[in-house]
Amino acid sequence: MEDKTRHIESLFKQHYQAMYRLAFMMLHDKEESRDIVHDVFARLLDGDIRFDSDKAGAFLLSCVRNGCLNEMRSQNTRERAMRDYPINDEDPGDSEAFESEITALQNGISHLTPPVCREIILLHYRYGLTFKAIATQLQVSETTVYKHLRNALNQLRLTLLDTYKLSKRL
Repeated sequence: MEDKTRHIESLFKQHYQAMYRLAFMMLHDKEESRDIVHDVFARLLDGDIRFDSDKAGAFLLSCVRNGCLNEMRSQNTRERAMRDYPINDEDPGDSEAFESEITALQNGISHLTPPVCREIILLHYRYGLTFKAIATQLQVSETTVYKHLRNALNQLRLTLLDTYKLSKRL
């Protein structure tokens, strides 16, 4: 065990600077770059990673690159979620606003066209059925279920946006 720790320590001393530079070039953030590099070495110590000692430098740089790509992907997901689903500034305890949103949602569901969209959205979200179970019940393909669900969600999104814009004008 001590031998392994010494080996990883020598790898750290030998490759840390190059690994950190690569991470910083990709992320442009000192703390995130350090975290990525340290995670690679922590995984080495835990035994989660096995590698050929002859190619340690290239392997460690690949680990850093992959860690950076994963971090960038998760940052993009967080940013996209914040952009697409902004936090409502209204008081969360405002039950009147909540009730009006629920009413608008129910109204939007009742006006979905074609009617199979309404049925699919209810089966999926109210009853928790999977695409496969819905497809079996309605005797259609899973792709058809997915397309109708996507269509229903798009219709609801537009209906709720229109309702929200209308309520803001009043």
